Amino acid sequence: MTPIVKSILDKYEATSPAIKANLARILMHGKLGGTGKLIILPVDQGFEHGPARSFAVNPPAYDPHYHYQLAIDAGLSAYAAPLGSLEAGADTFAGRIPTILKLNSSNSWATRNAQAQTGSVEDALRLGCAAIGFTIYPGSEDIFESMEQIRGLREEAAAAGLATVIWSYPRGGKLSKDGELALDVSAYAAHMAALLGAHIIKVKLPTAHIEQPEAQKAYEGTDWSNQADRVRHVVQSSFAARRIVVFSGGAAKGIDAVYQDARDVLAGGGNGSIIGRNTFQRERGEALAMLEKLIAIYRGEG
Repeated sequence: MTPIVKSILDKYEATSPAIKANLARILMHGKLGGTGKLIILPVDQGFEHGPARSFAVNPPAYDPHYHYQLAIDAGLSAYAAPLGSLEAGADTFAGRIPTILKLNSSNSWATRNAQAQTGSVEDALRLGCAAIGFTIYPGSEDIFESMEQIRGLREEAAAAGLATVIWSYPRGGKLSKDGELALDVSAYAAHMAALLGAHIIKVKLPTAHIEQPEAQKAYEGTDWSNQADRVRHVVQSSFAARRIVVFSGGAAKGIDAVYQDARDVLAGGGNGSIIGRNTFQRERGEALAMLEKLIAIYRGEG
């Protein structure tokens, strides 16, 4: 264990040695191992958007083994996916990369901002995962049920020594479409995940928009045009950087924009990226080259 990783784990008071060991598995794995920075490959888009929208642009990605192998060959920190995807490669890739079982999912036909539980803590243990993952939609009509659900699942996971990763994506309720990525809303969402006991928080990169009228005064007098400053505020809102915060890559974008996002996350004190479509929707060689560059950026070499 490196001093950087030890200093991160020391901030997780009242956290069992078993959970810290699993956090260390992720923090010490891959080409960023020991640096305190992470790149995680999440592949739950088949549930969220459908197989053709997710994989037709790069047909080898229909195969769950492709994603395991991509994460391993790129030297990433962990691979996150729903139950069926992890089961499809669990024996072949056992012990080769830390995995995160995504316990809930939605689909593109739903009319509510809600997710169904599609896996269990028992499944995560059976598959040798380091952590469970769970999405909440702050602002949605179902948020309170989701909060109660993750409270129980986190307690169960903690008893089993597994870490908890919370995807915190504001939407629904009084939020406008622009408000889903607003700075004040993103910071609130990260803080909410920390309050729910997340060991790793996943949020989207925020815009400079301020959504809540009640929050306007708190943000006045500061120029929020710089993305690194916005990242820094979200990290500050996650218990003053006492929790690991990674930022979503979002929809597919140009490669230079992906690199700039990583530089801004690094400059703002974020812990890294959780990047899916911007990798597996590219041809494998291009994806590996891009991930190599992202790793270099997070190592301060890019």
